[in-house]
Amino acid sequence: MTSPQRTVLITGCSDGGCGSALALAFHKSRWRVFASARNPSKLRVVQAAGIETLPLDITSPSSITAAASHISSLTSGTLTCLVHNAASGFTMPLVDVDIPAAKSLFDTNVFSIISVTQAFLPLLRNAAPDAVLVIHTSLSSQCTGMAPFAGVYNASKAAAAALAETFRSELAPLGIRTVNILTGVVKTNFGPNRAVEGKLPEGSIYAVAREEAQRVMDNTVIADGWTPERWAEKVVGELSVRRPKYWIWAGPLSTFVWLAGFLPVGMMDFVLKRVSGLGELERRMGEVMGGKGK
Repeated sequence: MTSPQRTVLITGCSDGGCGSALALAFHKSRWRVFASARNPSKLRVVQAAGIETLPLDITSPSSITAAASHISSLTSGTLTCLVHNAASGFTMPLVDVDIPAAKSLFDTNVFSIISVTQAFLPLLRNAAPDAVLVIHTSLSSQCTGMAPFAGVYNASKAAAAALAETFRSELAPLGIRTVNILTGVVKTNFGPNRAVEGKLPEGSIYAVAREEAQRVMDNTVIADGWTPERWAEKVVGELSVRRPKYWIWAGPLSTFVWLAGFLPVGMMDFVLKRVSGLGELERRMGEVMGGKGK
């Protein structure tokens, strides 16, 4: 007897991102894939591969309801795997953060996880005990202090990780397994798609060393990252086993961050200053301000 084809819905599958790569990798592994994005015109790559697509704005209740109804009609009311991948970026010193913008980011990166899961829960329950809920939190959820000037984004990912852990315990009795994907550095177009343009405001306390501060905000090690295809192949391979791991570490720096969790708080500050540009910013601000604030 042939097993029914496994199904997966992925949010945030715009061209050039991790979601698009995931959709292609699942498709290659013979899953039935539903790739979604807020703007369907950005789904050209997955559409070209013959993958089914649909519009889904994860912050819109009506869009979420419509998507759940559409998928249910196509799968006889079941869904094997729901992947929360869609997210927005946000780069700004915490002292300069616009609070309404920060709240909007949490709507996208945190509360949408709850609302989308609620809508698709009946479909996942019908696929139990093989159902899997996947939340893509990235390393930002674990090393919040190691990415200066990205505090709001990091906080949203830490909150998403907390949701993953809670869903894991709450959904287990329903036969639904919850997986947290902790992604290292992957070369995608995520940076340009940030919710808030990472430009230091004129009145910032860091404006006295604007050039150095901007370098910290723009800091990236993208050149050393994995390709989205390599990352997706690993993730899909791990998700395709009968009982996936609760945490999937994938990409450069993932092992480093895992090990850093065993070190005393503050031990990595010296390394952080060097790799992030904070050391140069501190030096420049000291020169301009004559040591004030130290």
